[in-house]
Amino acid sequence: MAGHSQFKNIMHKKGAQDARRSKVFSKLAREITVAAKLGAPDPDMNPRLRLAIINARAENMPKDNIERAIKKALGGDSENYEAVRYEGYGPGGVALIVEALTDNRNRTASNVRSLFSKYGGALGETGSVGFMFSRVGEITYPAKVASGDAMLEAAIEAGADDVQSDDEQHVVTTSFEGLGEVAKALEAKLGEAETVKVAWRPQTLTPVDGDTAPTLMKLVDGLDEDDDVQTVTGNYDIPDDVLAKLSA
Repeated sequence: MAGHSQFKNIMHKKGAQDARRSKVFSKLAREITVAAKLGAPDPDMNPRLRLAIINARAENMPKDNIERAIKKALGGDSENYEAVRYEGYGPGGVALIVEALTDNRNRTASNVRSLFSKYGGALGETGSVGFMFSRVGEITYPAKVASGDAMLEAAIEAGADDVQSDDEQHVVTTSFEGLGEVAKALEAKLGEAETVKVAWRPQTLTPVDGDTAPTLMKLVDGLDEDDDVQTVTGNYDIPDDVLAKLSA
């Protein structure tokens, strides 16, 4: 498994599903509130809010939760969250980028640094590994919406850079700047996407062996479970047989 995916699919017995669901909803709500506070509360006028709502729907977040998160921003009594990014190396020399929304930078930095240290990693300065990734837009659709050829044609017409299709989904890659326009064009033709997000895509992958993988995934899971952390992205490549053992 390549580490440029978001880590929501790597569960490794992380606990009860309802507990995970609550945490996911909390993080999605935070992003919706921040987006609504920084821009207009209307998703048609606020691209960041629109993307946040699309991703919330993809996780089956109730409409009431979404509306409550927007109203929280309008009420003026919400926390002042700021976006922060941490970069460093995990076990096996894997490059990791951690993005967070926090109302307390000292708390978040301390938690992230502690996890890196606990699992044999090292937190670096901003930019220490970022040059190894490209900032791109990523749009996913379930495989059933179109054949691989039809999706490729639609993506090219919309101005996308690449499409990867398998039995489960289509992943459309765009430039960071073109994400909004491509997503809008695809939606007009294929309906609302499953997810629309800005992502870090590694330029090269770092192979991870069976001895290193368990520790690396403990670090990834620990970071992902932190309330302030929104995304964790790495350039790791774990063989399928090793990943199967971790998931058993």
